[in-house]
Amino acid sequence: MDSQYVLTEKKGRISILTINRPEKLNSLNAQVIQEIRSAFRNLESDPETRVIIITGAGEKAFIAGADIAEMQEMTPLQALEFAVQGQNMVEALEKSDKIIIAAINGFALGGGLELSMACDIRICSETARMGQPEIKIGVIPGWAGTQRLTRLVGKTKAKELILTGDMITAQEAEKIGLVNRVVPPERLREEVMKTAEAVSQLGSFSLSAAKHAVDRGSEIDFEKAQELERQYFALCFASPDQKEGMTAFVEKRKPNFS
Repeated sequence: MDSQYVLTEKKGRISILTINRPEKLNSLNAQVIQEIRSAFRNLESDPETRVIIITGAGEKAFIAGADIAEMQEMTPLQALEFAVQGQNMVEALEKSDKIIIAAINGFALGGGLELSMACDIRICSETARMGQPEIKIGVIPGWAGTQRLTRLVGKTKAKELILTGDMITAQEAEKIGLVNRVVPPERLREEVMKTAEAVSQLGSFSLSAAKHAVDRGSEIDFEKAQELERQYFALCFASPDQKEGMTAFVEKRKPNFS
C-alpha cells in the first residue's frame, strides 16, 4: 500500500519504490525515512520480488538529501538518533537478499547519495549531480557516507568530495566508479528496467549469495574472504538454482529459475 511520500509499483519480479516528495526535491525527513523502511520491509518479505528499483519522483531529483529544515534545531542527542535511523534505513538495503538498483534521475546529495551507495547497482541520468555537501552547512555525512564513499572511490577522492562539499557530474561519477552507467534522461527508465529484467530472471538464491559474497568479502582479509566465497559456492549446490541452471546448460536450453 502506498503511503504519503513513498509509492510502490510491481511489475512481475520487479518492484519499484519511488520517493514522492518532488516539491521538496524528495528530501528525507523522519516521516519519509519511516515510510521507506515500512515499504521496504513489505517488499523484502514478498517472495515474488527479486529486484527492487529505487528512484525519485519528478525530473529534478533522486533524493536531494535530508530535510535541513527539520534538522536545523536538533540537539546532539536528536541528531544521533536521526543518524541511527538513517544508517539503519540504508543498511537494510545493503543487507537485503534482494538486488537493489538505484535509478538516479537528478540530484543525489547527502542522504540521497548515501542511500544510493547502499544499492547494488547505480544507473543515472546524464543530468544527475552527486555530492556530500554536508560540510557546507557545518556538519559531516551521518548515514555512513564517509565510509561507503571511501570504499567505493578510495580515500583520496572521498576526502576531496567530503571536505569540499562540491557536486560532481554524472560523467565524473562514472569515471571514479561511483555509478555503473550514465544514460540520456529519456532512456533512464528503459535502461534500468532492462537491467532489472535481466537480473530478475536469474536464481534468487545465487543472486543473494553473489551479493553477500562481494559485500562481506570486501570488508575482511583475503584469506577469510576466499573461505566465505567457498561457503556460498557450496551452498548454491543445495539450492534449486544450481539444479535448474546446470540441467538447462547440459540440455542446451534456457534455464527457468522459479
